[in-house]
Amino acid sequence: MKPRILVVGSSNTDLVVKVPRLPSPGETVLGGEFASVAGGKGANQAVAAARAGGEVTFVARIGDDAFGQLSLEGLQKEGIHLGHVVMDSHHPSGVALILVAADGQNSIAVAPGANAHLSPADVQRAAPAFRTAQMLLVQLEIPLAAVQSALELAAHHRLPVLLNPAPAQHIPNEWFPHITYLTPNAREASALSGIEVTDPDSAARAAARLRHKGVPHVIITLAEQGLVVDAPRLHKHLPAFRVKPVDTTAAGDVFCGALAVACTEGRPLLEALRFAQAAAAISVTRFGAQRSAPTRAEIQRFLEEHSREPASNRPGETA
Repeated sequence: MKPRILVVGSSNTDLVVKVPRLPSPGETVLGGEFASVAGGKGANQAVAAARAGGEVTFVARIGDDAFGQLSLEGLQKEGIHLGHVVMDSHHPSGVALILVAADGQNSIAVAPGANAHLSPADVQRAAPAFRTAQMLLVQLEIPLAAVQSALELAAHHRLPVLLNPAPAQHIPNEWFPHITYLTPNAREASALSGIEVTDPDSAARAAARLRHKGVPHVIITLAEQGLVVDAPRLHKHLPAFRVKPVDTTAAGDVFCGALAVACTEGRPLLEALRFAQAAAAISVTRFGAQRSAPTRAEIQRFLEEHSREPASNRPGETA
């Protein structure tokens, strides 16, 4: 049976302009190429988990407009269960304006629209999905009250929780004991721990402090520097797979979706992390958010190909 993943989160339409480089404040950069693609951290993670092999249910609030209808159609094509998605006729769908530079780096501004109105009541109405899920995957592009409601329901049903604390913001200390896997990037880990994270050493210190708050598994992602994990019997730096980035948008979301699937399948954490790293590595070689998420077969093939590389090129060998 497929692992049952419940995602509570946001859905956006990404309006993307590819530019030679990211502009400085007040500067206009010409020569762009425009595309409109499906995005939003919650929807991205739902698609990533579905393609990685999960049976996914999505809880969200989407504007009842052209953007929202397209988002819904895309999620339906992925086989994601949408019975707990609220179509909001009073607020527009969320929109993200994204600039992507030639080196793959990006700059993002988000107008949350209907996402900002996902309520605790919306989450409570999805209680039946919590009873049947095997893991909750949640982020911070929705109101914190909705996130807290999801955490409370997960605790009631003894459901493991993977919280991706993005975008970076303060979260209550009482949340930490209810989180099974915490996956901040460097900026988010800095905000949560009070330790400036710039490299694997500082990430290890931040991870230890966050574990002290009550989270058993802290995984800090460091882009091209890989990740640092602090967990029971596993304290390690895993270098990133070497790929040429095209667009880093949603790499963290793809990582989280794949990690949720791998952990729910009962894989050892190190193996689950490598699976998620492989998914993220594939995603940065592709343009767009949801469209960049690889299938399970693609992830497995990537891992097999990289297992044949010299040991010095493989993640984990130099940790």
